[in-house]
Amino acid sequence: MKTIDRLRELARNLHWTWDPYVVEIFRDIDPQLWRRVGHNPVGFLEQISEETIAQRSEEIMLEMRITHAFHGLRAYLESEQTWGAWHAGPLRAQPVAYFSAEFGIHESLPIYSGGLGVLSGDHLKTASDLGIPMVGVGLFYAEGYFNQSLDAEGWQKEHYLTTNVDLLPMERATDAQCKPIEVTVAASGAEIHAGVWTARVGRNRLVLLDTNVKSNTKEDRSLTAQLYSGDRTTRIRQELVLGVGGMRALTALGISPGVIHLNEGHSAFGVLEFARTLMDRNGLSFLDVQEKVAAKTVFTTHTPVPAGHDRFDPKLVLETLAPLRKELGIDDGHFMSLGRVNTNDIHEPFCMTVLGIKMSRYRNAVSALHGEVSRNMWRGLWPDRQVHEVPIGHITNGIHVPTWLAHPMDRLYARYLGEDWHARMAEPETWSEVDDIDDSEFWEQHQAVKLRLIQFARRRWAQQMEAKSLPEPSKKAGRTVLDPEALTIGFARRFATYKRGDLLLRDLDRFDKLVNAKDRPVQFVFAGKAHPHDEFGKQFIQKVFAATQDPRFAGRVVFIEDYNMDVGRHLVQGVDVWLNNPRRPLEACGTSGQKVILNGGLNCSVLDGWWVEGYDGNNGFAIGCGDEHANTETQDAIDLEALYAVLENGVVPLYYDRDTEGVPRKWLAKVKHSIRTMAWRFSAARMMTDYAFGCYLPAAGGMTSSFPAVTLRG
Repeated sequence: MKTIDRLRELARNLHWTWDPYVVEIFRDIDPQLWRRVGHNPVGFLEQISEETIAQRSEEIMLEMRITHAFHGLRAYLESEQTWGAWHAGPLRAQPVAYFSAEFGIHESLPIYSGGLGVLSGDHLKTASDLGIPMVGVGLFYAEGYFNQSLDAEGWQKEHYLTTNVDLLPMERATDAQCKPIEVTVAASGAEIHAGVWTARVGRNRLVLLDTNVKSNTKEDRSLTAQLYSGDRTTRIRQELVLGVGGMRALTALGISPGVIHLNEGHSAFGVLEFARTLMDRNGLSFLDVQEKVAAKTVFTTHTPVPAGHDRFDPKLVLETLAPLRKELGIDDGHFMSLGRVNTNDIHEPFCMTVLGIKMSRYRNAVSALHGEVSRNMWRGLWPDRQVHEVPIGHITNGIHVPTWLAHPMDRLYARYLGEDWHARMAEPETWSEVDDIDDSEFWEQHQAVKLRLIQFARRRWAQQMEAKSLPEPSKKAGRTVLDPEALTIGFARRFATYKRGDLLLRDLDRFDKLVNAKDRPVQFVFAGKAHPHDEFGKQFIQKVFAATQDPRFAGRVVFIEDYNMDVGRHLVQGVDVWLNNPRRPLEACGTSGQKVILNGGLNCSVLDGWWVEGYDGNNGFAIGCGDEHANTETQDAIDLEALYAVLENGVVPLYYDRDTEGVPRKWLAKVKHSIRTMAWRFSAARMMTDYAFGCYLPAAGGMTSSFPAVTLRG
């Protein structure tokens, strides 16, 4: 096989997104082109000649590396020595169908907006690594979420993509006659048609539906163009395509899932389609199959606030879903009751989360605290039970370590923990030898990765300043912002108001003293998008941008525009401290902080989401003591004081406490303790085994479980 063909095969399986050796091969061939194509190997190979590849292979001895990577991928795909082969046998015949409105696999496939999508991507990747048969089901958004830029006043502007699907690592699904597969979904007296794309994600597949097909009306062709856009009519039709169309796409592909996993309520219509197929197959009524469907369905909720759950006007639901309702053989009242807490209230909107909860036996929140919040939120569905008896458990999220770990740190762990440490990452014993890592070596590796973040931030900041009509000094400063020796704190996430991205900036005089403290400076790197309709979130971003332009903070505060997985990787790998200051208890989990642990960073967070479970008093920093005040303004004031106190009295002094060699020994002791106590607990490998034993295998008939009445470890 020719070198170019091996590179094409590597590019066509998204396994490369978590294989740094393959990424380095493409980068080394042409670093500038690799950056220009957005780290997309398919697009990369379209723009470089075979002759150039051959020449570069000779110059930098690439041939052997390409061969090694190619055979490594083949061995990975063909191996039978996996966790799933040993423990998940029933799923091999009937895999898990994992439905999600977004999948964050890599920045080159922009069909995600934030944490929900990144979790979905990590879920699918980890299932591949463990050998758990799974197929992801989502929508293909040709225009993505949006690209972000800030104008000279710091106001967010949204720009939508024009994606060339030929340059994406996807293939159009075809039938036995090699004709493109197209599924149809009836809605409001008309049919919506959707083409089907598939992408290889390691050992598993991702199936994406696309309504941009000739058989659709102009309006329906654009139905899946953008993520989380449009009015309520667009939204419900998108979710109909995702759920019902997704199930039909699986059937067209010959996939018969043994488990349906709904990641949030967006895809909950899929279980109604699952019920319809069982009714047709076995000549049963909806009431006959409802419990059978629930017994095979897992529902994961992520949203701790009522406003975050999709609700639709009853009239819109009855009009849009009329064809499906008729096929289910139930009347309007019965159908609407599936999405209502109070089934007798004909004015109550139809809630997708309620549908997901009612049509599933395995229900979970994504952290222990979120489980408590969810049981309180949905207790009305079980009015005869105490809150603690509400059958919603929790499985705390974890992260796909290979996706988020800096390569130098990976090599460091391999030397001290053994080359096979990835296979043992979910075992606490694996991390017992972290203390053996030489402090100086650890510090040097982290500093090297931190320098890469600063170089990245300088490059992006300079580009951003060049694009704005700002004074020349501001543009020139972009090339020298941030100090590699200064304590660097990162804050990157969706700029929803409850996440309080501007909290530190509510006292600029105190912020000035913190940032510009003599011999102990502190610098901040911010990133994040606000929803296009979230004016308050945009104002928070504008406030951060204003701080970057304030002469007091010049070079010490940076906002990196267009937050995506690439920006996120650089930040979680390079910062010294990850800041998280949501208004408790509104952070369901908040996995971004989990990504800094193995990269040598420490968390400084409100005791919310996963941090309540992770913090032990010595493996990071807590903002406050977990109290919740009835008045939000008072709560914000309390948390602001607690945040400054922990930074001024805890974080900063410890970071700058150095020995004669310039190494912060006490800081590194805390970092290592963080790794030892949390690396295994918050890996997606642990998360996936929890799902397998607590949900997937019982749902597939492979074993019994008391989930969700009891809480799984997490």
